[in-house]
Amino acid sequence: MRFIRSFYIRNLFFYCLLALATLFVLSFFMKALFIPVIVLFWGFVAACTWDLVFLYVGRGRMEIRRRYPEKLSNGDENELEIELSNHYPLAMQVRVLEEFPMQLQVRDWELKTKLQSKEVKVLTFAVRPTSRGRYVFGRCHALVRHIGLFERKFRLDESLTLACYPSFIQMRKYQLMATTDRLVEMGVKRIRKIGATLEFDHIREYVRGDDYRHLNWRATAKHKKLLVNQYQEEKSQPIYALIDTGRVMRMPFQGLTLLDYAINSALVLTNAAILKQDRAGMLTFSKEVGNYVAAEKRNNQMQRIADKLYAVQTEFEETEFGQLYAYCNKHINKRSLLLLYTNFETIDALSRQMPYLRMLAKSHILVVVVFKNTELVDMSHEAGKKVIDVYNQIIAEKFVYEKHLIVQELHRQGIQTIYTAPENLTIQAINKYLEIKARGLL
Repeated sequence: MRFIRSFYIRNLFFYCLLALATLFVLSFFMKALFIPVIVLFWGFVAACTWDLVFLYVGRGRMEIRRRYPEKLSNGDENELEIELSNHYPLAMQVRVLEEFPMQLQVRDWELKTKLQSKEVKVLTFAVRPTSRGRYVFGRCHALVRHIGLFERKFRLDESLTLACYPSFIQMRKYQLMATTDRLVEMGVKRIRKIGATLEFDHIREYVRGDDYRHLNWRATAKHKKLLVNQYQEEKSQPIYALIDTGRVMRMPFQGLTLLDYAINSALVLTNAAILKQDRAGMLTFSKEVGNYVAAEKRNNQMQRIADKLYAVQTEFEETEFGQLYAYCNKHINKRSLLLLYTNFETIDALSRQMPYLRMLAKSHILVVVVFKNTELVDMSHEAGKKVIDVYNQIIAEKFVYEKHLIVQELHRQGIQTIYTAPENLTIQAINKYLEIKARGLL
């Protein structure tokens, strides 16, 4: 039974049988072919016997090992590795088949390679998950052949479950660029600081070029030398990512929903805030407030935020901004930067929530994210060839124009906005954060 489950007949075997049968038929009409066909037949039998004996007799085998990461990064290319060890005395051709999780929807995947005797080879491939959660990899199969008539299947029976987290690969990439001062390469703008911060750091001796307005005359008189006050960029300011989980965030772009884009951006933004010595927190809301992490800059703060965002799913309910305002008014007492990840498709939808947004903007620096519908923008620029195409183009232009009205209305109410395509959200969010810090608005 075990032999039958691991034994596979390849197409080459049937092609050879068909060729032999054709030659035997021809040998009835051409007697000279009969002896060569008999020789070919017994040669074919010998090849089949050798192939079977070589594949199954002796200690020859193929070992399979998975070298997968502990967790997957949502929306990114995750590199996975499969290690093959050939313990046969001769070179072998191998086909690797992996049982992928249901979420990836991969059905025709295989890797082909050739391994020399005693060779160990690592096969690398990439997967791009588009939803957070648990990804269960089933069995991993390696189908081995020598001559090519038959294949023997080796199987790794251990299933593997990986958790798919918000995009920590993107977070690490921005963190590396920030520590090496290369954020401009990622699209982050250099913001010129306006004015001077007022957070006192220490007193030091005056050097040529220092601002004379910072001279500390009392300390100068006491020590009989010029001393100046040293100021530093204001730190420990609270930064919150407010993520809408209502039905408006269900809209997909390039395989990811708006909620996934918002979560990936929030993870990078909070990490950047902590790197700049600010306090970062997050909050999810829909009809009611869900997960909440108070703004801190402790060592495990990013892990706490990632664990909260890992299981967040879009809810099919109308978002209640009144509940958001009441919760923020109760739990966020200090003036903070609130980056609100939501989406307004019509000016009427914005008008219903504008009173709550204005009340939030009175106590905090509120930045509202407005997603650009890139598909509608592309449709509005297409040249219509039929009447229905012209109608679609006019409707698309109407929705694009309404988005601009939404942004203008928010600006008119004194609320800052980020109007961006979903794939550019992370860059735009960091730019806005750095701009607010440089202008000293917080």
